[in-house]
Amino acid sequence: MSEPSKVVFQVMWNRLISIVEEQAQALVRTAFSTSVREAGDLSAGVYNDAGEMLAQAVTGTPGHVNAMADAVGHFIRRIGRDTMAEGDVYITNDPWEGTGHKHDITVVTPSFHRGQLIGFFACTAHITDIGGRGFGADANDVHEEGLYIPIMRFADKGAVDQTLLAIIRGNVREPDQLVGDIHALATCNEIGHRRLIEMITEFDLGDLTGISDFILTHSRQATLDAINALTPGVAEGQMRIDGYDRPIDLCVKVSIEKDRIVTDWEGTSGLDKKGINVPLVYTKAYACYALKCAIAPEIPNNAASLAPFEITAPVNSIVNAVHPAPVALRHVIGHMVPDTVYDALDKLLPGLAPAQGAGCLCNFQVSLRPRMDAPAPEDAVRAEVLTFNSGGSGARATLDGMSATAFPSGVMTMPVEATEQVGPVVIWRKELRPDSGGAGQYRGGLGQYMSVGAREGHEFDIQAMFDRVDHPALGCRGGGNGAPTTIARGDGTAMKGKGKQFVPHGGRVDMAFPGGAGYGEPQERAREAVRRDLALGYITPGFATEQYGMTQEDIDAVLAQAKRGEEF
Repeated sequence: MSEPSKVVFQVMWNRLISIVEEQAQALVRTAFSTSVREAGDLSAGVYNDAGEMLAQAVTGTPGHVNAMADAVGHFIRRIGRDTMAEGDVYITNDPWEGTGHKHDITVVTPSFHRGQLIGFFACTAHITDIGGRGFGADANDVHEEGLYIPIMRFADKGAVDQTLLAIIRGNVREPDQLVGDIHALATCNEIGHRRLIEMITEFDLGDLTGISDFILTHSRQATLDAINALTPGVAEGQMRIDGYDRPIDLCVKVSIEKDRIVTDWEGTSGLDKKGINVPLVYTKAYACYALKCAIAPEIPNNAASLAPFEITAPVNSIVNAVHPAPVALRHVIGHMVPDTVYDALDKLLPGLAPAQGAGCLCNFQVSLRPRMDAPAPEDAVRAEVLTFNSGGSGARATLDGMSATAFPSGVMTMPVEATEQVGPVVIWRKELRPDSGGAGQYRGGLGQYMSVGAREGHEFDIQAMFDRVDHPALGCRGGGNGAPTTIARGDGTAMKGKGKQFVPHGGRVDMAFPGGAGYGEPQERAREAVRRDLALGYITPGFATEQYGMTQEDIDAVLAQAKRGEEF
């Protein structure tokens, strides 16, 4: 049989990408957790028999899929290739051999064709609860952060390990939800396998060797060409963020060299006592993502297109935490990695990188229970409700930032209706936050206002997972800073940006999520853009005057035009 042509190989490459996207969409449709179904906090990928990632789904987060790129190699080493069989399914939530914390379940399934191991499918999903202290930053080491599942068999030749399921059920707060998610993960891998076999049969392939070599060779060369087209250089980037109870400094040196770009995190703060530390695999995931978005965005993600981006960090720095450091909220720090890289990259490649944005997701988890200060209604229940929310992204050199949009994670904000459906929580307010985007030639994206409480008869603990309370997003090239995060009880009592905090019966928590920073001098902003922002309510009259010098006469004219419903 002759080797397929380049055109046929390209068709198969595109087919693999569509296969893993179908795999991801199957997970979205079958998952129990709202974080997967509504926010898309997941990843899916296909690998060759050596454990090298060949394609990833479009749906999913870079923190998951880029970290998961390394995971299959750990599964091969731990399980043993010679022991693998058709019908096997493997599982872990190991933070250092998975995707960075215990709340991510990674499932890997070997793919066999005519009795031969030809590759693997893998997927990851964030689950609502894994036991322990719950999803939050309060743990003092990783053992307090929930049940640990080492790399092991979930199914052995098709037989599910019922003992493992019993252990999982006995250690988590939402057992049906978690077990349902695990079965959804295994099922979506099976769908990927079926589609792969259909492709192999259609193209009369014996294995994935040919298409694997084509993908990896062309991806690596295309990435090297993109890197070598740049002017070599070295620059440093910094960012100061809130941390848990003390500020954290992220420091990076980016070096553009022949055939590679190196990011070195020497000088970054050391480990924190609480669970905001980041395993290196997650730091690598977001540093690679930042560079790839800037340097080679059109090249599909796989092992070879990621390989020229090299990431180093001192052991036991906050971006290279080792066992047993607490890591539950590794995303709070990890999501700040791209903007720190871009601070350096802006000095090497002006006009390419955006201004700083909100960075980390504005997530919180609510642990609800029947009120304890007085008799509770008979229908009061316990529930865990996790909600994903976003601040604004930073403005770019030629475009405004995106409002209430998650960068770099890319997950979606969860609808109020879906959040309220899974437990006795009430979202009293959720709307864009005027004036929160930094002023500039291009405006930062807006954050959100959000107010949460519980249904009658319930009290709750809220796990805050916020940053940018004391250190808002900084403007770029003369742009203004984004608005900071605020969090307080309904009576105005200030609350902490991170950690579990009690809210009594009848109480509410009012939050304002941060805006993205502006890019360029505000006086350079087009007058029509300022008028449109005012008409749409993105800025208030006071902000228009203070930041853009808009006269009261102009303000009155714009508001009158908006009242008449005229377009801008």
